[in-house]
Amino acid sequence: MTDVAAQRAAILVEALPYIRRFAGRTIVVKYGGNALAGTSGEDALSVFATDIVMMRLVGMRPVVVHGGGPQISELMGRLGKTAEFKDGLRVTDAETVDIARMVLIGQVNPQIVSAINVHGDYAVGVSGEDGGLIRAVARNPELGFVGDISSINPDVLERLLDDEFIPVVATVGADAEGQAFNINADTVAGEIAAALGAEKLVYLTDIDGLRRDIADAASLIRQTTPDELEQLISDGTIDGGMIPKVASCISAVRNGVGRAHILDGRTPHALLLELFTDAGVGTMVQMPASQNGD
Repeated sequence: MTDVAAQRAAILVEALPYIRRFAGRTIVVKYGGNALAGTSGEDALSVFATDIVMMRLVGMRPVVVHGGGPQISELMGRLGKTAEFKDGLRVTDAETVDIARMVLIGQVNPQIVSAINVHGDYAVGVSGEDGGLIRAVARNPELGFVGDISSINPDVLERLLDDEFIPVVATVGADAEGQAFNINADTVAGEIAAALGAEKLVYLTDIDGLRRDIADAASLIRQTTPDELEQLISDGTIDGGMIPKVASCISAVRNGVGRAHILDGRTPHALLLELFTDAGVGTMVQMPASQNGD
């Protein structure tokens, strides 16, 4: 046996216990617009789609939740509008919420669905407006049509998963009157993971994980807890657009999700490296061992 063949065999052997452990378990993957925009588009998306299909074929139940922030900002710029953010959230007037729906439901969602379905008829695109999946209420008049989640109805996702499909969720919600709201995709991913009782919640973004010093790659936080993350937000180590992502990790893990992960979606096969290898990559968030039974 050649060295290369031996290495490949070793990788498969290393993956086996993880495949067994996660078979039949729901894994929610948030694919950020920054991850999609951060590399040469189609190649990055193709690699991501391959990983998702691999998860499905070894018995996992993946759910993809996607953002599209850079793509929304790009279209706004082309239409002569300037993107404005407060505490990491996009200020969304009536025209901007229409642009967000156009990009998320009409552009990004079909892109991801099509990339997955190159490998077979697995993916089905849905938005939070479908089947009452995401009910929303206005967060703050200053933010316009930015919504907070009032409830998640996971039935539509459960049915798709039971029928062995891969749901791909665009993060637009609606209130009881049908008014659409732009909802932070990180928050949606966490709420969906909790509603589905997911084993894992994985964020693919454009950073290698959380750092204690953003300028120092050696300060990467490999493992942490919700309490530690709250302290990092409080002391300003985590700020800006990372706050909704980290807050979602905290909430999800405290509400029954086994583990949350923040990975660099620009790294080829980051998902598989995290799921199927001993070392893993990025930052993992979990309850302290005394509370999670490990």
